[in-house]
Amino acid sequence: MSRIIAGAAGGTTLTNVPGQATRPTTDRVKEALFSRLDAYNVLAGAHVLDLFAGSGSLGVEAASRGAATVDLVESADRAAAACRANAEAMNQVLGWTCVRVHRSKVETYLNRVPEDALWDVVLMDPPYPLEDAPLVTILSTLVPHLAEGAVVVLERSSRSGEPDWPDGIERFAHKKYGETRLWYLEPV
Repeated sequence: MSRIIAGAAGGTTLTNVPGQATRPTTDRVKEALFSRLDAYNVLAGAHVLDLFAGSGSLGVEAASRGAATVDLVESADRAAAACRANAEAMNQVLGWTCVRVHRSKVETYLNRVPEDALWDVVLMDPPYPLEDAPLVTILSTLVPHLAEGAVVVLERSSRSGEPDWPDGIERFAHKKYGETRLWYLEPV
């Protein structure tokens, strides 16, 4: 059972996605990720985008820790339902609508957002089998929507090599946690 680790809703149990199709981020990786984001001082008041949201656990963690808005993007029915349940629980704790769910493919969502939409933090946890070519396309589409000083965190299998980053974004850090590697990116 996953949970919110810290912040306004710390300790709250989250709805998981039923079945084996979704791979949740472990509490260990989530704690390390958010400790780093807290050290970068990018969460308070941030506009957060959670792509391939799964249950939405990363996005609602960001909301619990002080994000101003969180957009969860998920295309699978069961996962989107879990996102809605977790968003509703978080919004109830906060007393306002901070977390919104968008049932959409990531590519479709990014191609239809307004040109002036900007995010300060982007969390991406695509399926591990996603090839580099579509990943690079998604990152390329995302670049114009990154605020100055934005941080993008990409979760991939530790067995995957480093992707070829598209123009406009570069890696500034990475860390391996067992089967998982987190890549930290920033706009250039």
